Amino acid sequence: MTATQRAIDLTQAAALAASDKKAEDIMALDVSAQTPIADVFLLATGSNERQVSAIAEAIEEALLATGAKAIRREGVREGRWALMDFNDLIVHVMHQEDRAYYSLERLWKDCPVVALPADL
Repeated sequence: MTATQRAIDLTQAAALAASDKKAEDIMALDVSAQTPIADVFLLATGSNERQVSAIAEAIEEALLATGAKAIRREGVREGRWALMDFNDLIVHVMHQEDRAYYSLERLWKDCPVVALPADL
């Protein structure tokens, strides 16, 4: 099973929004074969709490413009690990320290990487 085109489109829009807010280490993983909860996980890093919150809010605004609304969101105000569930896409915006500690890309290393726009 592979991610749906809708999930990939949302992922690319979210990645561009994150990039506009200077997110680092943006990557997307196709988790559709591993878990039924989503098709894609998008990971992005912010260097401080304020940037993590700004990245998360920019992603949410960009996806709302495409008609996708977060059905769940956590940690946006705290700015350490913002988690937003858009059904097909789950976005993790993490502080640098938390990203290094939890290393989600290592936990999901068996999942294929989703291609993101080259201009990130």
